[in-house]
Amino acid sequence: MPLPAALPSALFVTGTDTEIGKTAASTALLHALRRRGLRAVGMKPVASGSQDLGQGLRNEDALALQAASRPVPDYVDVNPYALRQPIAPELAAAEDGVDIALAPIVAAFERLRATADVVVVEGVGGWLAPVSVHLDQLDIVRALRLPVVLVVGLRLGCVNHARLTAHSLRASGVECLGWIGNHIDPAMQRQDENVATLVQRLPMPCWGRLPHLPGADAQALAMHLHEG
Repeated sequence: MPLPAALPSALFVTGTDTEIGKTAASTALLHALRRRGLRAVGMKPVASGSQDLGQGLRNEDALALQAASRPVPDYVDVNPYALRQPIAPELAAAEDGVDIALAPIVAAFERLRATADVVVVEGVGGWLAPVSVHLDQLDIVRALRLPVVLVVGLRLGCVNHARLTAHSLRASGVECLGWIGNHIDPAMQRQDENVATLVQRLPMPCWGRLPHLPGADAQALAMHLHEG
């Protein structure tokens, strides 16, 4: 199924694991939305693995979301919590002495939404990865009242990971609009057969398959969201 003609004013992108292409999918979504003439901006509320580039801590994924956004938002709204260490956010926040709270995230989201037709909010790691000692990603989704798009890293074991994540989303009462496959393992055997199984077994439509193209820009990847 192609990317739906009508989308909500904001959505949350989660994944079956870490390093499976949430940012690639999120930036591709932003370009696809912009091609429709929509103002689309990205957000990554919490990001670990950030460096001080002279203007404060900056995260590579959050910068990619900012670059794919039109209008271009302030970095502090794209990424309210930039954490230094490239480790689980809960641990990175503790090491930085940062207490991650919902209020700054909600405030930044509202500022972004005031300037855009659609806000694409990218989560951290896999769906059940904690944001902090006290917060799960579900708390952000509920606070911002967001439906979810699931990115499935296409590799051995992806069917199990995808079905477990879909089950958790449903059990939490979260609306999942669709899923995007991302070919992270070019050596994966029976890719088409695995995708066919996912199409059959997941209770939401496939919005497309992103090919394994290291270094490909988000605008090129966006074209693949129109494939079923």
